[in-house]
Amino acid sequence: MRPRQFDLIAFDWDGTLFDSTALITRCIQSAVVDVGGAMPSREAASYVIGMGLMQALAHAAPDVQPEQYPLLGERYRHHYIASQHDISLFEGVLPLLAELKSRQHLLTVATGKSRRGLDEVLRTVELVGVFDGSRTADETAGKPHPLMLHELMQEFGVPPERTLMIGDTTHDLQMALNAGCASLGVSYGAHEPDAFHVLGPLHVAHSVRELHDWLAIHA
Repeated sequence: MRPRQFDLIAFDWDGTLFDSTALITRCIQSAVVDVGGAMPSREAASYVIGMGLMQALAHAAPDVQPEQYPLLGERYRHHYIASQHDISLFEGVLPLLAELKSRQHLLTVATGKSRRGLDEVLRTVELVGVFDGSRTADETAGKPHPLMLHELMQEFGVPPERTLMIGDTTHDLQMALNAGCASLGVSYGAHEPDAFHVLGPLHVAHSVRELHDWLAIHA
């Protein structure tokens, strides 16, 4: 077994481990229309995935007044809850996580989801005990602010040079850069990978299988 390069691996959730990008995009579009805003394009709605919920909705709906943001958030949650059980982990994610656990990596989640939303999905049988820690945007700060990663590194006593952030958006990679950590991008989520390279990820994986193989060799 090769020596570990990274002790702590932080995963984004939606679009990285969880196949939810298309659903979130549709829910954002529907919520904006529900409160009288102009429907954002698919590109505009998917761009904000990974941000904190209210930050994301405000960015995606510039014509919606701030006093309507609470209603906008309620409508988003309504649409998401109605369809959330139709989505699941990407194929290959569970074997990937199991192999990383066997190599004694600390596995964590750094996500724009709410604490309530993340806890609900982590209570599923297949994920109980898999992750050592997590941080959400509503209890820290939204991406690309580095607070999530700073808190996780502090919790486990791991320095930035031994921490790897994995995500599907420029927000994830910028957060890693802001925290002084290495990053790895995946191209099968919310953002087009052409924008990743300026943020210096070690690699961009185009499938979970490629992500698995890269981590097995380099992590």
